[in-house]
Amino acid sequence: MAASADKSKPYFPLAGSANNGWSTEDKATATCFCGAVQLSFPTHGPGLVDTFLCHCTDCRKLTASMFASNFTIADTHLEHLRGQENLKTFGQSRTIASGNKMTNYFCSTCGTLMYRVGEAFPGVSILRIGTVDDFTLHETKLKARVEQFTKDRVSWLSCVEGVEQVEGSAYSAKL
Repeated sequence: MAASADKSKPYFPLAGSANNGWSTEDKATATCFCGAVQLSFPTHGPGLVDTFLCHCTDCRKLTASMFASNFTIADTHLEHLRGQENLKTFGQSRTIASGNKMTNYFCSTCGTLMYRVGEAFPGVSILRIGTVDDFTLHETKLKARVEQFTKDRVSWLSCVEGVEQVEGSAYSAKL
């Protein structure tokens, strides 16, 4: 997003094959790259639980990047608008810090990771900020509140100013 863009207005750039994402004051959509899967979620509490960056080794490997940008939504507030039958899962517990199983939900057509569900976090789904269609929300309502697993952050990447820094899981007290 350009520095001069008005961040008070929705911004839907050309990104992927879908072109029907939307946002209102209270809700928005997240869509996979090919457009087969689309979710609706709240943009504030109580349905929007938290926002965070994760530098854990699993998130790095799973996203093919140096960190993951995430937000958690209460399952009671997450709606599958289309493509739930198109989701495929992969789960494991061997490399998860809590030792509990984490299951990943991917679009079976394009491979986009739409969300994760962890046994250690019942009742919430962990969505990826990059799937959110309105890019203004990336910088406003979905801006990360905390960076976790900073002990695994690459040395050439600085911490996000004004964001709480946690060496391990920011949610381990809830485990």
